[in-house]
Order: sequence, then structure tokens, then C-alpha cells
Amino acid sequence: MSSAAPRRSDRRILVLGSGGREHALARAFARSPSVAEVIVAPGNAGTHARAGAGRAPIRRVDLPSLSPAEATRLAVRERADLVVVGPEAPLCAGVADALAAEGVAVFGPSREAARLEGSKAFLKEFAARNGIPTAPFRIVRSFDEAARVIRERGAPIVVKADGLCAGKGVVVATTVDEALAAAKDMLVDRRFGDAGATVILEDAIQGEEASVHAISDGEAIFVLPAARDHKRVGEGDTGPNTGGMGAFAPSARVTPALTARVEREILRPTIDGMRAEGRPFRGVLFAGLMITPAGDPVLLEHNVRFGDPECEALMELLEGDVAELCASAAAGALAPGAARVAPGRHALTVVLAARGYPTAPVTGDVIRGLDAAAAVEGAFVNHAGTAERDGAVVTAGGRVLAVTAAGDSLAEARERAFRAAGAIDFDGKVLRRDIGVDGARAAG
Repeated sequence: MSSAAPRRSDRRILVLGSGGREHALARAFARSPSVAEVIVAPGNAGTHARAGAGRAPIRRVDLPSLSPAEATRLAVRERADLVVVGPEAPLCAGVADALAAEGVAVFGPSREAARLEGSKAFLKEFAARNGIPTAPFRIVRSFDEAARVIRERGAPIVVKADGLCAGKGVVVATTVDEALAAAKDMLVDRRFGDAGATVILEDAIQGEEASVHAISDGEAIFVLPAARDHKRVGEGDTGPNTGGMGAFAPSARVTPALTARVEREILRPTIDGMRAEGRPFRGVLFAGLMITPAGDPVLLEHNVRFGDPECEALMELLEGDVAELCASAAAGALAPGAARVAPGRHALTVVLAARGYPTAPVTGDVIRGLDAAAAVEGAFVNHAGTAERDGAVVTAGGRVLAVTAAGDSLAEARERAFRAAGAIDFDGKVLRRDIGVDGARAAG
């Protein structure tokens, strides 16, 4: 790897991942003045040379796995000036450490810093010792212990597997029996393997969820607008949790005053606490919050990467050199002036999922109408679970597409996104039609 800093227009960025988040990041980097080329690995059917509408081309490269060794070999071979890691699993496995050991700049935390997401028990104990507001909790490691705590505390109660479960290891139990069944599922039946060998039981906090992302170099932070995710598969927040069925940003319910509190009470103590404990956090910190009826922010979870689908909406709000912003954080010298949030701009993402999602998604169905969707003003189709087969784009995962649109109001962004989503068709298409409804009302 060259030790010379890349000139402003020749940066090569490697994005690791295959979802809608990675497609959105690649597009943002392709628009950045400092970038000459964006490489996405392993990518999807949308991450190719025509994927950007930016100044730099986007190229997809196959990658057998996102293991530290495979990712590092690819980064060195492609002479990447910066690697941006999309998903959480490679970060928790130490991909940032492996890249750094080879002298490759990486936007994403070390394995030790990634414990904020990799272990919910670690996060809860970290929050407690750093004075970060979070729900009262107990950590248990056997079903007998879990049953005793559940019966003592009653319901509603939240049952969380300690490790990574692709967004599916959390059950908000409304009855004691439901909580006991969830604990048995994790601790006895080992549905999530070792990830469920430790379980967190915590009080259910009432309120409205919000997602706040902050880019950090380990000390300074650049806070992005608050987003609102919709986790459950069914309209009206019904059905099982998913990786996310849609999102919008900014959220009118998270006022500037509340954002300042989130920064002061949650984000800043996290960044300062991690640095003080010898595991400085560089990358994007994603705080999953509950805003209580009293207006207080409470930390539900920390993630160590961009949310998906929040990222798709957030990238539509940023202007300037997003690549330089991320590269400066990776270098430990955050340049917050490299990019800015476009004033008065709103964005909304609606996820199109495969039939059977989230339990048993069906793949291989031909997707129609992509060009018609892309022709909608202000809209773009971020690919996620897609692949190319016999010249056609087909479904290849649970969340298939993340249709995103921007506008001068949330109502405008919402209308454009759903118009574009309506132009797309594949067998068994699943979507929520209430994404952003409450947000539009609040903004109005």
C-alpha cells in the first residue's frame, strides 16, 4: 500500500457488503469529489457501473466471504485507499483489525470497540458504569435463572439474546408465558446457538423509537439527523421483528433540543467511555433509542455500523464529500466540514421484501419495473437481496429492494417513494404502506 495520501480526486474505496445499505453508501461515495472508483464486494445486482448517477464508477467484485483474511486480501489486491465495512458481523470478527495490520485505512471499529453491538451484556454493563440512561436489566445464563427473574419482574418484559442474531434476537414479551417461551427458545433450544447462551432481561420502555447516527474519529463526532425505523413486518407495527421494513429522516419528533440531549447524555459518554477504557471507537455509532412520553431519551441498543434501511434515507440528506468525511474519521482526524446535511431535505425508504419474509423468504422470482421506478422524480432503487440470472434481475434474499426518495417535505418524499415502489412487481411482493405516516403527521 502506498504511504502517500491520495489526491482529492483519485481515492479508491472498497465497500464490504451486499445489501441496500452498501448500495446507498457506494452511491454516496461515487458522488464524492475525492473518489475515482468505488468497488463493492460481494455486492448485488444493482452494484455495477450504472448504479451511481455520480462522477465515479461503481464496480462489483465477487468475494467468497467477509472474513478478515478474505477482505484484507481483496483490499490489498485492489489497492483500496479506504475500506468501508457495511455489516456488523465482519466488524465483530475483527476485519478492521486485520485491515489496519496491513496498513489499509478502514472506516469501522476494532473488534474490541465492536463489542458495543456484538454483546448486549457488554453494552448494558458499559452503559451502567458510564451513566448512560438505559432500561433496568438482569443478565442470565440459564433457563432456571431466567424463569425466576421473569416471574419476579412480570410482563411486559424484553428478552434479548446477547450476541448477533441479524436483528431477530429480541422479543418484547407482553405476557409471562411469552417471555418464558422466548427464554427457553434461546437458552434451552439454542435457536441462536452461542449468541443466545447469555440472555438479557430488561424492562420494556414505552415511547417512540428513534435512530441517531454519529460519525466519530474516536474523539470528535458528527451527528446525523435522527431517523425513524419500522421494524415489524406488518402494518401498524404488527408481526415479527425484521431487519427493517422502512425508514425516514429527519424525524420531526426529535427536536434540536432533544438531539442535543442525545449527544450529551448518550453519544458523548459512549465515545469518551470507550476511549477511556482503551478501545477507542472509529466509525459510525448508531444509537437505537426510545423517546419516553416524558420526552427523555433512553438507550435501547448501540450498533457499530449504519442502520439498514436508515442508511438509505440518510445518504440522500448529505451533500459534499461523504467519502472525505469517512476517510477523515478513519484517520483519526475528523473533518466535519467535508459534508453537510442539506437544509430542508427529507428522505424516505420503503423496503420491498420477498414472500415468506422474515421466516422463510422465497427467492428466484423475476423483478419487473425497475426502470419505471427509477424514472420517478427524486427516487432511486437501492438493491439488497437481488441477483442476475439469464439476463433478468431476480430476488435473492428476504429484503429485496430499498426504494428511496427525497423531497422538500416528508410528504413529498413519501409520495415519490411509494409511487416508485408501486412501479415494481415480483411474485409475493411484501411491503408496509404505513411507512412515514405518523412522521408526516408530526411534521405537518
